[in-house]
Amino acid sequence: MDNVEQRAKELLAQMTLAEKIGQTVQYGRCEERELKMVAEGKIGSLLNVHGPKKINELQRLAVEETRLGIPLLIGDDVIHGFRTIFPIPLGEAASWDLEGMEKNARIAAEEAAAEGIRWTFAPMVDVTRDPRWGRIAESTGEDAYLSSLAAAAKVRGFQSPNGDGNPTVAACVKHFAGYGWIEGGRDYDTTDMSERTLRETVLPPFEHGIRAGALSVMSAFSELNGVPASGSRYLLRDILKREWGFDGMVVSDWESIEELIYHGYAEDRKDSARKGLNAGVDMDMHSGVYLDHLEALVLDNPELLQLLDDAVLRILRVKIRLGLFENPYVMEEGEEAGDLPKGRAIPAAHLAQARDSARKSIVLLQNRGGLLPLDTAKHKKLALIGPLADGRHNSMGCWAWKGRDEDVVTVRDAFQSEIAPKAEVFYEQGSGILEELDGGVDRAVQLAKQCDVAVVVVGESEAMTGEHYNVTSITLPPCQEHLILELKRQTDTPIVAVLMNGRPLATPWLHEHADAVVEAWHLGTATGLALVDVLTGAYNPSGRLPVTVPRATGQIPMYYNRKNTGRPHLYEDYIDCDDSPLYPFGYGLSYTTFEYTDLQLDRHQIGREKSVRVSVSITNTGSRAGEETAQLYIRDLVASSTRPVKELKGFSKVRLQPGESREVHFMLGREELGLLDERLEFTVEPGKFHVWVGPHSEEGLQAELEVVE
Repeated sequence: MDNVEQRAKELLAQMTLAEKIGQTVQYGRCEERELKMVAEGKIGSLLNVHGPKKINELQRLAVEETRLGIPLLIGDDVIHGFRTIFPIPLGEAASWDLEGMEKNARIAAEEAAAEGIRWTFAPMVDVTRDPRWGRIAESTGEDAYLSSLAAAAKVRGFQSPNGDGNPTVAACVKHFAGYGWIEGGRDYDTTDMSERTLRETVLPPFEHGIRAGALSVMSAFSELNGVPASGSRYLLRDILKREWGFDGMVVSDWESIEELIYHGYAEDRKDSARKGLNAGVDMDMHSGVYLDHLEALVLDNPELLQLLDDAVLRILRVKIRLGLFENPYVMEEGEEAGDLPKGRAIPAAHLAQARDSARKSIVLLQNRGGLLPLDTAKHKKLALIGPLADGRHNSMGCWAWKGRDEDVVTVRDAFQSEIAPKAEVFYEQGSGILEELDGGVDRAVQLAKQCDVAVVVVGESEAMTGEHYNVTSITLPPCQEHLILELKRQTDTPIVAVLMNGRPLATPWLHEHADAVVEAWHLGTATGLALVDVLTGAYNPSGRLPVTVPRATGQIPMYYNRKNTGRPHLYEDYIDCDDSPLYPFGYGLSYTTFEYTDLQLDRHQIGREKSVRVSVSITNTGSRAGEETAQLYIRDLVASSTRPVKELKGFSKVRLQPGESREVHFMLGREELGLLDERLEFTVEPGKFHVWVGPHSEEGLQAELEVVE
């Protein structure tokens, strides 16, 4: 028995029933009632509590006023930054930069821990293929492989060791499981999927996050195949705790145990508490059903005591692993706090990482005639137009509670500081985000006529994506569409359209009328600096799409790794729309060009337990240094269960100087070539495979591989 387990069990043995129940209770507010409950040992965790002084006061009550002195676990939604705001997770995924994701999470953890927050409800690892859903902004996209690697990177970053050698904060992979599959893109709605989809697509990112050491898991609001996730013994006990051996803690999503009643799965609050504990939810977030009913339930059903003890043991393990018993307090204002932001300026190193992460997340979608990068020797007058060109709050995106508007560098700010010394910059808003401005379009048109290039920044506000911000149409608001169409109709000025948004947008008309299109997402604190870096060529864009961009909302769900079907080419999918995507998964342009040659497999036939080395030569055939993300895809041609037309199985980012070539290597083995057979058992089957390496999911060099007995 290790020291953590021994300490947790020794403490558990001293606890009364009431003290045990208190550890399973979390509240999302802290008023007079909650202060009293903390002092009475009736609360084990709090969220939405801010400020070192307040948190220290609460910890003092828990540590010094209660019989056993068990510290509180203070949590918060530290999703894509704390004080320093990084790109939204969907944008961050577009960087395909796992090291950068880990760095971002580490900085967020350090800033949160400096305030006393030691638990983050992140990363969200829900794979989703419905951009109508507002929380796609919080995801890493449509692909299980990319999402799995991102999940592990973020867990490592959040839980990187602090000065005491303990995890800086506890990560929480969420929402277990199937939340990203909700019907109609409606938040909190039903999910229904096959066991195969669950195992092959939905669960892998969770398992990777847990294998990376995640200390906690959050159960989902939604139901899965008829059973609400927060009441699913199959998900929480059978898969998570038994099959995967997870020894951390499970917390419900906000009031989701009580919501078992509204699902029609529990009779009342007492019944919901029983079913939540029985399913394997260790801590009840905010509903109070464990506080109100567990004592009576355990006294009536002594067999539940074993489940309660297991829940409390898991909570204690997390608190011990975080070092909370040794260091429950945090330095307050006026104390020496190193280089962590305590209300002062954000450290330069954090800002530098935010800028680097943001520019790596930007995807160049179109660059007709090589309009970009902007050339101030030729483009002497620049018109900056659009409702998001000067939006501080909106630049941060959803889930940026602790970000400060005054810290954000907007696009307009950066144009003034970085471009205005070399060229004239003029600004006109043109329209609101959701409404026309009186005379705004006319003023924008007149400005554009006088300039060499019009940079038009359009998209979504931070409040248009995130939890319960769903849409029926993934297009730009009509007022913004009108602005761009009038600029195109009434002027000959080249247009650079910059999209700032939390979901992929189906805007084929934009790509028809704009000369260049840049997908910028919501980039966070360094928005303007990163965007100017890309627009001017100070940074050569390297972002690649983590989602497929459809032409129309009606194509949803649209994703690259679909099944072939029995009639793949007999008819077009739609009679009113091209059935291809507007932009495929993995797509992104550069200011230079890359050529793939000499795809090689070190053997074309391998045994079921063997591996093959895949190599390809990539050459920078352009005039600028740049980064290319080489992507490896496979297809199992004939199997005991039908396979997708392509599956991502590897990627590698390489930076090449003009004219430089480099050989890139991948390995394909049992993990990459295997599948779940018709009994859902993992195996590697004999058969033939196609192997591709290329710049995105629809292009690449192809080779053949055969697996034999």
